[in-house]
Amino acid sequence: MRSIVCILAALLLAGCGTASESGQESEAGQEVEQPQRSSGVAAVQSPACASGSDEPTRTPRRALAAIVRDRAVAYRAPGGARIEEFGARNVNGVPTVLGVLARRVDGSCRATWYRVQLPLRPNGIVGWVRAADVTVAPVTTRIDVDLSERRVTLFDRGKHVLTTRAAIGAAATPTPTGRYYVNQRLIPTDPSGPFGPGAVGISAFSDVLTGWAQGGPIAIHGTNRPDLVGQAVSNGCIRVANDELRRLFDRVLAGTPVTVRA
Repeated sequence: MRSIVCILAALLLAGCGTASESGQESEAGQEVEQPQRSSGVAAVQSPACASGSDEPTRTPRRALAAIVRDRAVAYRAPGGARIEEFGARNVNGVPTVLGVLARRVDGSCRATWYRVQLPLRPNGIVGWVRAADVTVAPVTTRIDVDLSERRVTLFDRGKHVLTTRAAIGAAATPTPTGRYYVNQRLIPTDPSGPFGPGAVGISAFSDVLTGWAQGGPIAIHGTNRPDLVGQAVSNGCIRVANDELRRLFDRVLAGTPVTVRA
């Protein structure tokens, strides 16, 4: 598998990324609704949900990642028009992960659908996937990218973890603003190369480099030009010093919400 992933690396690097799996399947624990057991004591009745109602799932301290099991179809509305079909692994050979925004429940408060962010154009597109087609896992981190300050900040459980300077997109190839999520964590074949020791891919694409490999995906990654950190010089990706990238990479799981603001 690693040799296949390395071949795929060349394509993603052209689109401002890199390639190899970092273990979302083993790092993300599945949230399972446990059935209540009888203890011989009358149980307190939980209030029923309104069947078909939607519940937000994201707070400043916690979010959910939806990991595709075998196959999942994203719809514009539950049971509506199809947007895209996803397999268990994406084009880079890593698990396909979607960022969860809300869940639709039945009368027993069980999720039947999830409203999710999609790693597709146009930037910010959302859809619905069946709950049976994904495994949900908790995420406690979030990332804020401030382009005017050229700064990346990581929070975990609502608490500040790190802030670091960043190189951002040049005027002709700007970093797209919006609300995204970490859709893949990748390791380059050459840690001393232009992408450093790793890349945190996000669900955004360049607004101008539409003809690039894989549509011009955006990532937060390391660099072999630390002297350029803090400048507007990239093709849209966000470059940070390699030591800071390692710290970020170690804490951030796929599914982490990412806000990029001007």
